[in-house]
Amino acid sequence: MVIKINNKIYPIYQATNFFTRLKGLMFQKNINYGILFPRCNSIHTFFMLSPIDVIILDQDNKILATYQNIVPNRIIHYHHPIKKTSILELPPNTSLNFHSGDIITFQ
Repeated sequence: MVIKINNKIYPIYQATNFFTRLKGLMFQKNINYGILFPRCNSIHTFFMLSPIDVIILDQDNKILATYQNIVPNRIIHYHHPIKKTSILELPPNTSLNFHSGDIITFQ
């Protein structure tokens, strides 16, 4: 799966098992891809080596919130009454053109 942002294509990997959900983007330098955490409402940036952008999505991939350049050692928690949110972690400064209400289309 990929996402196109500003004419650049980023591979998107899904964190679907315990290990991939636990590891996420920890210990990664020069991040050039994203990770989608289905059915998730919080992430942490402990053990991250660079900032990341975070997009919170509902079950229809509609953006609920965006966070830019989240530095290491932070916790992001999004409370949503339906609890069917997903989180997309991206390289820093890639989500600047996304806004609440936009729909993300994965190819």
